[in-house]
Amino acid sequence: MAELLFELLTEEIPARMQARAAEDLQRLAAEKLGDAGLAFAKAESFVTPRRLALVVEGLPQGQPDTSEERRGPRVGAPANAVEGFLKSAGLSSLAQCEERDTGKGVFYFAVIRRAGRPTGEVLPELLRQMVHELPWPKSMRFPAARFRWVRPLASVVALFDGKPLTLALDDVPIGNVTRGHRFLAPQPIVVESAADYRRKLREAHVVLRREDRAKAISLALYEKAAEAQLTMKDDPALLEEVTGLVEWPVVLMGAIDRQFLDLPPEVLTTSMRAHQKYFACLDRAGQLAPRFLLVANIIADDGGKAIVAGNERVLRARLSDARFFWEQDRKVPLAARIPKLAERVFHARLGSVLDKVGRIERLATEIAAEVKGADKAKVRRAAELAKADLSSGMVGEFPELQGIMGRYYALNDGEPAEVASAIAEHYSPLGPGDRCPAAPASVAVALADKIDTLVGFFSIDEKPTGSRDPFALRRAALGVIRLVLENHLRLALLPLFARAFALGRDNGFGADPSRELLAFFADRLKVHLREQGVRHDLIAAVFALGGEDDLVRLLTRVAALDQFLRTDDGANLLVAYRRAANIVRIEEKKDAETYPGEPDPKLLVEAEEGRLAAELARVAARSTAALAREDYTGAMADLAALRGPVDEFFARVTVNCDNRELRANRLRLLAQIRDTLNRVADFSEIEG
Repeated sequence: MAELLFELLTEEIPARMQARAAEDLQRLAAEKLGDAGLAFAKAESFVTPRRLALVVEGLPQGQPDTSEERRGPRVGAPANAVEGFLKSAGLSSLAQCEERDTGKGVFYFAVIRRAGRPTGEVLPELLRQMVHELPWPKSMRFPAARFRWVRPLASVVALFDGKPLTLALDDVPIGNVTRGHRFLAPQPIVVESAADYRRKLREAHVVLRREDRAKAISLALYEKAAEAQLTMKDDPALLEEVTGLVEWPVVLMGAIDRQFLDLPPEVLTTSMRAHQKYFACLDRAGQLAPRFLLVANIIADDGGKAIVAGNERVLRARLSDARFFWEQDRKVPLAARIPKLAERVFHARLGSVLDKVGRIERLATEIAAEVKGADKAKVRRAAELAKADLSSGMVGEFPELQGIMGRYYALNDGEPAEVASAIAEHYSPLGPGDRCPAAPASVAVALADKIDTLVGFFSIDEKPTGSRDPFALRRAALGVIRLVLENHLRLALLPLFARAFALGRDNGFGADPSRELLAFFADRLKVHLREQGVRHDLIAAVFALGGEDDLVRLLTRVAALDQFLRTDDGANLLVAYRRAANIVRIEEKKDAETYPGEPDPKLLVEAEEGRLAAELARVAARSTAALAREDYTGAMADLAALRGPVDEFFARVTVNCDNRELRANRLRLLAQIRDTLNRVADFSEIEG
């Protein structure tokens, strides 16, 4: 078995594209090799800022021989039919064919055998296709090639079984030569195998494996912080980005001028993180320390002193700008910035940001009545000021700080703490790992903001499709779900959607999307609860009843249904339900009629069907009452009483008897089993 080494040496690949590119290269390799009949033992891809590499182990020396059998025309068929068959099969005469009796006549058969090609001859074209087909979010043209790629290709290493492959990639150099670190080892490196490649790159100051670089950076960051008796502030996203910026990471520590420490800590960390890719440090009290960590891509002769000094100088300039914005913004009251929101377009078809603020203010005030402890006046004020900081200089420079700066400016203006917190928290939660607001005013404004966005975009048919969700509507829906469930809010969503739609009519909202939006929430809820181990089919079974828009009540019902189905009575009753529903469905289709209503007591001739009818009437009344008082566990317990009578009915009563009246009555009885259970949940949606 042989080995393939393939490396694409290029100019710096953007960090955000690297991980996906490595996955795509490995995926394409598996697809191409599989289609060519080349099985392999293992494939692994690697990526650094300057290279994308692939190693495939356990490749055969050649493709397997293949044979294909084709049936031709009947013996004695016209000459032109025979000639066409021979030509399509690549044969010159009928002597190369076999005659076989198929039972429907004697036909010509051609057996086409193809010898497998050597792997070294097959690979060049496959590799060329992989390079051309590798998907990039953005690509460019470069002088050495006619095809587009993410950055100019410098060279390609293509080795099979230690020997260079002849690969046609325009004027890009192909062979067994790569290069190490751009500054620490720029000289050419001749490689002979994957092991040799890894070893020589390591010696040339390149950590090839992305995971190894991330681990080395993380360990060095913590060690460097510990030397100063500090801890590093965790930032997985920044660590991921920095890993894609260096091939040989070297961690250094710099200092923040103390004159800037009176700035809000979020301003300091965002300025360091967004522009300079610095990691913040915390002291023993968990407060921001006047130190930062940076990851260099070079071993400096002076131990990094010049690098640190240069970065401190750049940070000083950045923070000076931030201080200017901080001081200037506080000279203008937050409320005075509200009119400027009319100049900001929320969406071309949904009005300005000021229009959105007006809708949020009215909707949040109405939601406040349903949120325990919410002060309507404070909710209204928070909603009014929620977007005002978008007109500030600081948020213009650092959009990540929207809401956060609004809180600081509101406190500076003397606004109540609850109002300031609601301004900061109304964007939350931003994702599954983000903290969910719990303060009443924050919850009301956050719900209003997200519901307005969802209703607005759905009303103009700007809905998520596949993986495309440019307005983050899935995230907004998940945010609403978390706000409701984690704060145990008893909110009816449909009226809220309808109210949000009514408020937006004057701002260009299209068709009322309330029902469609509720279905969208059902899908999002399945995803959210599946991660917590809740069965998605049980959620579907409750949603299928229609009209259930209280998420807390729905979840209580799902939990009771789950508990019921875990019992023997529940599991067996589900089987009986399916049997009854299937019989009714089949017979209704065959008869072209339905069997609604209650069975006729006079036609309940068998004792078992009489007992079942009586028990169904009793259970229907008891479960309906239990559902009305939201006692879902009690409703499930009532259903359990049906198991015995249902089992006895199926054991002793023939539904499809010869008597048409008895048959119709028994079908009505089975339909009543289905309908009684479906009052609690749509059992047809339940799997397993």
